[in-house]
Amino acid sequence: MIIGCPKEIKTREYRVGLTPANVQDYVAHGHKVIMETGAGIGSGFLDSEYEKVGATIADKKKVFEADMIIKVKEPIEAEYDYYRENQTLYTYLHLAADEKLTKMLLSKKIKSIAYETMLDSQNTLPCLTPMSAIAGRLAVQEAAKYLEKIFGGRGILLGGVPGVPKANVVILGAGVVGINAAQIAMGMGADVSIVDVNLARLSYIDQMFDMRIKTYVSARSTLEALYKEADVVIGGILIPGAKATKLLRKADLPNMKKGAVIVDVAIDQGGCFESSKVTTHEEPIYILDDVVHYCVGNMPGAVARTSTLALTNATTPYGVLLANKGVEAICKENNTLLTGLNTYDGKITFKAVAEAFGLEYADPKTLI
Repeated sequence: MIIGCPKEIKTREYRVGLTPANVQDYVAHGHKVIMETGAGIGSGFLDSEYEKVGATIADKKKVFEADMIIKVKEPIEAEYDYYRENQTLYTYLHLAADEKLTKMLLSKKIKSIAYETMLDSQNTLPCLTPMSAIAGRLAVQEAAKYLEKIFGGRGILLGGVPGVPKANVVILGAGVVGINAAQIAMGMGADVSIVDVNLARLSYIDQMFDMRIKTYVSARSTLEALYKEADVVIGGILIPGAKATKLLRKADLPNMKKGAVIVDVAIDQGGCFESSKVTTHEEPIYILDDVVHYCVGNMPGAVARTSTLALTNATTPYGVLLANKGVEAICKENNTLLTGLNTYDGKITFKAVAEAFGLEYADPKTLI
């Protein structure tokens, strides 16, 4: 199979879908890999490194002549015309928050497999987990920065100092994002609370952190009380493939502390704050009702080298299986890749995406 890896063109996106080591894996299995010129530069990989392991370096048009496209971020409108009918696309998609992209994939009958919906036998999301871990950790770093007065924050040091109160950090969601955010926030000395609907998960948090984190069952009255005392709120809510639930409402903002910081890690799935709108690394924040909003849609792109290595460690083994056998054959025998299938032959094959736009859902097992 011919595999193409284009350069990411989303604003300040420095990650790349394949490292030279990954290319070597595909070539070893008999595949041809075409890398776009400069695709790996942002992550510290030179074209010459790709060429040494057997890749061809070409322009974007040539890359998109490939049978299978491997990316990091979802295609944006400037790239739509490069795609052709019946191509296989293997990348993050977040379709429930992007109707235009969904319709493009349907119109061109793209066989799209989304990293974020691939579910393994342990009921975990193997290709989403590494980026969730990075985003959770970054969320605290960014919150600490934007709490600084020069950025419009409260002028608070996250961990305080002896005799001075610590920052109060509230984390929504006790999943991968939440646990990683909690680890960093605690490590920096903050006073941390975490909220979830799952009592078993909260019990796990209690044990994992030796009861040093306050745990709460999500309820509207509880959230309202927590928001009033919070210096930082981090949203890490996830419903795989679906739009995120809005847990922080616009009406909550006037009741929050002036200069509080909210970080919406769920922004790729529409955001879990009602007041969220996508920002970029060029302009990462905006202030609404005196609350600093950080809603960058590709947070891990800021640490591109780490993110690329972590992501491709997870995606490449599945990608090689996909390239070896093709979408139809591999989805019949590998349920993880089957759960990643979002569109096929002009039909939506992931229920949450179909529900987001009121479109018909097609069971992939009956199509393939």
